[in-house]
Amino acid sequence: MIVPIQILPGFLFYCYVTGITPGPANLCSLSASLQFGRRQALKQWLGLFTGFFADAMAAVFIAYFLGTILNDYVKYLAYIGAAYLIFLAIKMLRQNYSSESDAQKKPGFFTGLFVNLTNVKVILFCITAITSFVLPYNQDFRSVLLAGFFLPFTGPICNLAWLFAGAFLRKFFVAHTKIVNIVMALSLLLCAFSLIFDSLKT
Repeated sequence: MIVPIQILPGFLFYCYVTGITPGPANLCSLSASLQFGRRQALKQWLGLFTGFFADAMAAVFIAYFLGTILNDYVKYLAYIGAAYLIFLAIKMLRQNYSSESDAQKKPGFFTGLFVNLTNVKVILFCITAITSFVLPYNQDFRSVLLAGFFLPFTGPICNLAWLFAGAFLRKFFVAHTKIVNIVMALSLLLCAFSLIFDSLKT
């Protein structure tokens, strides 16, 4: 058992809540699906999954070898992440979901890969999951590594929910482009401010 059975529900709930709430990867999945359809968005999703896997593996080694020392410095990543989310919010306001958007550069594998490799929400999620739910109860490296292999099947699965929601709602969003852009941009800004607020509390 990677974590004690009494900790498992909290660990899984943490993974679900963090994975399903708005963030760069989820909103990019939704946006790609709205603009270019399900097939193109799935190509981007493969990049998102790969980037998430790389983040999880990096978190395993960083958290295992640095342990609690990491907690004193990782919060400063929040400011970088907040700036990136604000950039994405501004970009989101210019999105177009009509058929004319097919002439724009289509997102693909490397787009998704870059999004999650620079996604502070994912980086903090992976490090927090390991340092808070695994290492305090199990210091065996194989168990920590197994937890790292599990993490990519949390956030990216939630990305699919946003992706398929976008494909299903595309016609509606085309008719209400400005409202959709504003809502998604505000969601990204909310993520940015929450990152800054959480970092100030610690």
